[in-house]
Amino acid sequence: MIGYTTIGANDLDKALAFYDPLMEVVGGRRAMEIDNGQLYGFSQGAFFGVVTPFDKKAATAGNGTMIALSVGSNEKVDAAHAKALELGAADEGEPGLRTDNFYGAYFRDPDGNKICVFHMG
Repeated sequence: MIGYTTIGANDLDKALAFYDPLMEVVGGRRAMEIDNGQLYGFSQGAFFGVVTPFDKKAATAGNGTMIALSVGSNEKVDAAHAKALELGAADEGEPGLRTDNFYGAYFRDPDGNKICVFHMG
């Protein structure tokens, strides 16, 4: 089980302005402020962090790297994807059924990090 993940941001204020309203849609809440960013907590006990890189170098999106957030329903997938686009994300795949029981949507945040929101079942 993954305890937490982090993604890099070059402008933390801009990133948090994106993620604060998005996390409301997917069930996350600000849980812990750290020196270089913010961790959002989820009821399952996992954390998702938005941070400036510790080494002070530019944050970059990893090619092939993606964070997937399980959001609990197809409706929440739709809502999260719509909210992300409203907040300035780039569409990487509209909401839809990908396999018999995987419903997901994809977007890139303002720093280029690829995020998937999904529901199984």
